[in-house]
Amino acid sequence: MAKDDEKKESGEWKEFFWNPRTHELLGRTASSWGLILLFYLIFYTFLAGMFCLTMYVMLLTLDDYKPTWQDRLATPGMMIRPKGDPLEIVYNLKKTESWDSYIQALDNFLASYNDSQQAMKNDACIPDQYFIQEDSGEVRNNPKRSCQFNRTMLGRCSGLDDPTYGYREGNPCVLIKLNRVIGLRPSNDGKSPFVSCSAKAQKTAQTNETNVALEYFPPDGTFNLMYYPYYGKRAQVNYSQPLVAVKFTDISLNTDFNVECKINSSTQFKMSERDKFAGRVIFKLRIDKE
Repeated sequence: MAKDDEKKESGEWKEFFWNPRTHELLGRTASSWGLILLFYLIFYTFLAGMFCLTMYVMLLTLDDYKPTWQDRLATPGMMIRPKGDPLEIVYNLKKTESWDSYIQALDNFLASYNDSQQAMKNDACIPDQYFIQEDSGEVRNNPKRSCQFNRTMLGRCSGLDDPTYGYREGNPCVLIKLNRVIGLRPSNDGKSPFVSCSAKAQKTAQTNETNVALEYFPPDGTFNLMYYPYYGKRAQVNYSQPLVAVKFTDISLNTDFNVECKINSSTQFKMSERDKFAGRVIFKLRIDKE
């Protein structure tokens, strides 16, 4: 009896898959399957067409040289070179290998700032005024020119006279740069923004700022207005970010210092405790001699 039931169920499944009497496959005739496939073909073709049309219309609104929409940063980010992870510069004067990586990082970063490279690619601009290059209606003013930032402007931190950037003598140089923000004009009174740094020894009270002398290059640590506004990577292919070099002199050895550098401008950039790199950068500096 059980075998008869099994044969009956097996026969029902076979007949459901293909019924030779009605010529139905999985319960449907060929014409029924054809109509279903035709419906889904038209349906998915319509969906694909709608998707392509939507993408085409969206691409028409995009600009190849400038983002159509951007979350404008209230305050540009700031970073240092050489940059480590964590953000610190720690080395031993007597161990060359402890600061070799910093020298190599600075050499690589400043290679594009060599005077010969800048003279070949960029213009000698008029200082202390914005280098504005607006489009003329629908006529694009692209590619836009960029102003020279020559390596020699970094003075004693250029690495030209001192290939060790002061690291060998315990007077290291640190480069400060602002992140690029399209359209940023960092001043509203015609005066260039400048960088100021302070170093606090961890072994003493946090309010003490002793045993550290600083030199800035260019003088006064300014980001000249002629490097702004920035028009974007594709529009200004040869753009060189302005830099400020900070040289630490007469710094106490075998001591941890918390160094904070921040931007000062009439634009009143907002500093936030939530974003440690908005308009400022904090890093650790320690030079050992043992």
